[in-house]
Amino acid sequence: MEIKITTKTGDQGMTSLGNGERVPKDHPRVELYGTLDECQAHIGMARATCKNEEIKDTLLRLERDLSRFMGYLALFPDLSAPDAIWLEEIISKVLRSISKDKPSFVLPGESISEAALHIARTVARRAERIAVKLLRNKEIEENAYVFINRLSDALYALALWTNNDLQNREN
Repeated sequence: MEIKITTKTGDQGMTSLGNGERVPKDHPRVELYGTLDECQAHIGMARATCKNEEIKDTLLRLERDLSRFMGYLALFPDLSAPDAIWLEEIISKVLRSISKDKPSFVLPGESISEAALHIARTVARRAERIAVKLLRNKEIEENAYVFINRLSDALYALALWTNNDLQNREN
């Protein structure tokens, strides 16, 4: 089977959702999953440059969750919004593992992977601002919004974990 990248069906500014519905490419739903796609690409960059296997495995799982979530947002059948509990577990794990004397606000740039996670975090926050419109109009479920809301916090925690791991490797 030949894979098509260019279909030419979007040349008039419309795209198809997973359920076959055609919507404008600037529809908030399309904007949201496009923004999460951007976020996922930055997570991939972080994973590709990360030295810690446990962090890499966590980032890979997050990328896979985001892929399924984008499918859910695109209205592909039989997909549901992921649960935010796993993201909350990441946050708790990181906060338990890092030194209490570390600053809670950091300047990105200690490593490529840490900086990529901070970029992913800011993209996730943009996705959150898009998602709130869909939530307000009851176009996404509340648990979908909660997942997006936790995503930026989890990415921040992962950036802290990455930075902490780097400092431990240097000492």
